Amino acid sequence: MEPVGILMLLVLCVVAAIGALVVVGTVKAARAVSAKAENVALKARAYTNPGAPGRIASVRLRLRGALEGTRQALEAAADQDAQVGDSLQLLRRLEGHAAELDAQLRVLEREPEATRVDAKLPELRTRAERIMHAAEELRWAVEDRQHRFSEEELSRLSDECSQEADALRHWSRPAQAEDAPGARRPEPGRLTTGRWPTADEVLGFVDRIRRPSGETNAR
Repeated sequence: MEPVGILMLLVLCVVAAIGALVVVGTVKAARAVSAKAENVALKARAYTNPGAPGRIASVRLRLRGALEGTRQALEAAADQDAQVGDSLQLLRRLEGHAAELDAQLRVLEREPEATRVDAKLPELRTRAERIMHAAEELRWAVEDRQHRFSEEELSRLSDECSQEADALRHWSRPAQAEDAPGARRPEPGRLTTGRWPTADEVLGFVDRIRRPSGETNAR
């Protein structure tokens, strides 16, 4: 294949990848907007309709809120703690059950027979409570885990700061040069007093040098 053809192929691949990312981003944005709009509609029905549609909307709204809050908490913690990935997998399974339950609740909203709604709603509400409780347990566990790690890190940091402060308080200066190890000291008998010796001292020093060692020891 010629270089021009390879270059065109690379360009097409890059364009396709960018197009895929744009499509995925657009779909996610559209889903987010749709979910927000549906949440607003559910709030309106839950607060303004005291009948069965209002009760059903309240259950759906609480279920969505519990799952969304848990997902946000887990995704934020997963960036710092790899073990939270297992919790995210469990949350996805819960979201599957929640989606199935939400579909049943939507069908029940359109049910014209009030007696059937009254018969089915307690069972669906119980299932929703179980899903919400499971999601909340995951969220609370992750929050407790992050709090524990933060406390441990803060304790270690506090200890290190205390040790550094103690080290900084040791401000005693090093010993003088003459007191340092290895410093040369004057030998006894040498004229190193820093003044000119007298004549008697010079004669005595010369006399000791000239005197035989045996005579010195005899004395």
